[in-house]
Amino acid sequence: MGEKVVNSTKEPLTLDKHLRMSLAPHIRSSESTRKTMLDVIIALTPAMIGSVYYFGLNALILILVSIASCVGFEALAQKFFKKDILIGDLSAVVTGLLLAFNLPANAPWWVAVFGAAFAIIIVKEFFGGIGSNFMNPALAARAALVASWPAIMGNYINPDGIASATPLAIMKSGSTALPSINRMFMGDIGGSLGETSAILLLIGAAYLLIRKVIDWKIPVFYIGTTAIMLLLLGINPDMIVYHVLGGGLILGAFFMATDYSSSPVTPIGKIIFGIGAGILTAVIRVKGGMPEAVSYAILLMNVASPVIERFTKPKVFGRVK
Repeated sequence: MGEKVVNSTKEPLTLDKHLRMSLAPHIRSSESTRKTMLDVIIALTPAMIGSVYYFGLNALILILVSIASCVGFEALAQKFFKKDILIGDLSAVVTGLLLAFNLPANAPWWVAVFGAAFAIIIVKEFFGGIGSNFMNPALAARAALVASWPAIMGNYINPDGIASATPLAIMKSGSTALPSINRMFMGDIGGSLGETSAILLLIGAAYLLIRKVIDWKIPVFYIGTTAIMLLLLGINPDMIVYHVLGGGLILGAFFMATDYSSSPVTPIGKIIFGIGAGILTAVIRVKGGMPEAVSYAILLMNVASPVIERFTKPKVFGRVK
């Protein structure tokens, strides 16, 4: 049926726009990849400003180099594969920001370039581009960087420029010389660029939840399960808040575990994903040799996502067995 019909008097009648016929899908939405990515960038902005405030010029350099490298490598890869150049969707900007947030403040600039190449070319474009990557590109790049340059990726500084272990590494060593909870909440501690300030990350997370860009299930079940498992594994209850505020748990739970491409879309699947990530994080932190564990927990659950979705997909009504 066209947009105009003719009545008995041969006068053209224009159908109301809400009554037009078309092929599926019939749901109309103003949402787009660009709008979603822009919301994520807005949500990450407080933590980005905080990282530059606490760690200075090198933090800004790492952020800019990481973003520029991700955008550049995406354009080059898409051109090489003879695809449309889609850097305008801002997904590479988000990957660049998250990659920078996972780097120590004193890391050299070339580490960001290598990480960007791995995240965009290997993890994203080799698997089909946006929406097809099976794991979070920024976290995969961080894992590759830790495996390649562990000394650089494990060398953290405080905002005052003095080298220092992260709060979780301090606890792992058995020391009790921990920063105050207030310092951890505000971000005045050593760690990766974007993981230190809990308050700034939570402001961004609240924005995403209000805008309905992310669902609450994965982050809430992830953080809650981590806390419960740490208690079951014998961690002092007084230390649980350090585990929640430190080690990139808030950054990972709200901004990377919720990645659309690499996490389940089913409601039950999201709960299972969050619980699984929480169990892995707690077990690795307590029983493993790594104090943080968030990156590897999320990456392992990314790999398990297709299986989770397979067993949690809803039944289709009217389906013939």
